[in-house]
Parts: sequence; structure tokens; C-alpha cells
Amino acid sequence: MVVQRDKGKPIVSIIILGIIIICCIFAPFITNHDPSQYYLDALNRAPDTEYLFGTDSLGRDLFSIMFFGGRTSIMIGVLGAAIITVIGVIYGCISGISGDKVDSVMMRFVELCGSIPSILMTLILTAIFPAKDVFSMSVIVAITGWFALARIVRSEVRQIRNSEYVLYARSIGGSFLYVMRRHLIPNFLSAIMFVVVSSIGACITAESTLSFLGLGLPLDILSWGSMLSLANKALIMNTWWVILIPGLFLVITLICITNIGNHLRKEVNRKSSNL
Repeated sequence: MVVQRDKGKPIVSIIILGIIIICCIFAPFITNHDPSQYYLDALNRAPDTEYLFGTDSLGRDLFSIMFFGGRTSIMIGVLGAAIITVIGVIYGCISGISGDKVDSVMMRFVELCGSIPSILMTLILTAIFPAKDVFSMSVIVAITGWFALARIVRSEVRQIRNSEYVLYARSIGGSFLYVMRRHLIPNFLSAIMFVVVSSIGACITAESTLSFLGLGLPLDILSWGSMLSLANKALIMNTWWVILIPGLFLVITLICITNIGNHLRKEVNRKSSNL
């Protein structure tokens, strides 16, 4: 009965992602080297019993960096997704509950911004506002990622804005924030959960891409993306572990998040088809 109940759920992805997150949280207890320390006598050392994942060209222990850096990457993903959710939900609710003219203008703006390649917009933002810490990086990647969520929220709000409970709340003087919090969000929360979860992976990917291009976080702030910024040098020096290990951590994490997001999307579609 338990097997039947769990059938179709991304159990493996949840377990793997949970292990990665737990290891990142308890990184000080499972690592055996200082991730910020430069071990000059062990430059570009291949994985061995002392340095389990090897070292990079700066002599830093990759095993320690993977878990301490994972904290930063996952934090950027979660914080970026939170910012995307706040902007997308508020903007979508305003557009959905407004009149046709205001709604049309707001949606044209979303479509215009959405037509610009996200990587191009991100590069422009990093040129104007260089990412110096986790919060600024999260804001930069979030600004380019809320358009799809806003469209979904707007569509859901347009379907329920003329419901009796919404009209009653507005007629008795309920503020926009009250109506949004009490009547709008509870009705589309499940429909946007897969977008919110997928946004975590999108923010992690954006940070890694910027770091690979040399426009991400400074090297002194450890993250999986900052490790990939050393990829060009690693290719020249044939230190495959400097590229492979951070890449594997990143890919596995993104696959797990994607599987969980896809499961949530399928659940929403299944419930909608049963109505």
C-alpha cells in the first residue's frame, strides 16, 4: 500500500537532494580541510586519500569547497526563487484583478521583457550592478526570471476574480493585499509550486553561468559556480577533477530539482483534469 502511494513520486531525487543539502548544512563536521586555505604544497593534486576530490590550481581542497560552496549556490537558488515568487505573484495579481487596459499594458511589458534573452539581460545587469555578495547575485538572477510566473498568476487570477467571495471582499472595503493573501493566493498556490521549485534550479544555473563567464561572485566567495570559473585553466592543465566534480554536483542537484518540479506540475495537471 505504501509502494502504491509513493508510485510516481520522485523519491530518489528527494533523497539525493536531501543528502546534498544536509551535507552542505553540516559541512564543518564532514570536511577535513579549510576550504579557504591555500595548500601550496598540493597544487593541482589529483584525488587521493588526503584530498578526496583533489585540489585546484590555487591549492584549495575541492572536497571542502563542494559542501561549503554548495551552501552559497543553494542559498542563491532559494533566495532568488523567493524574490521571483514575490515579484511574480504581486505583479500577476495586480494585472489579473485590474481592468482590461491596465492588464493589457502590464502583459505587454512582461512579453517585451520576456522576449529578451535572459542571459543577455543578466549580463547587462551585472555590468551595471556588479554582484559582490550572495544577495546582490540573487537579485540579479531573480530580476530576469519572474516573467513566466507573473503570466501564470495573472491567468489564474483572471479566472477567479469575479467569484462571489472575491467580489464580496472587495465590496466591503478589503484592501488589495488582504484580497490577495486571503482569497487569491490560496486558490493558485498549488498551480505555481512547480514554477517556484523550478526557479531554484534556474537561479543556481544562472549564477553558475555568470561565474563561468567570469561575471559571477568573487573567487573568495565559495560556490559551485566560482569553481567552474577555473574551467579554462583546468582544461589547459588537464586537471579533469576541477571541472568534473563541481559539474557533477551541479548537474545532479539540478536534475533532482527538475524532477521534483515536474512531479508537482503533473500533480496539478492531474487534479485539474479530474475537476
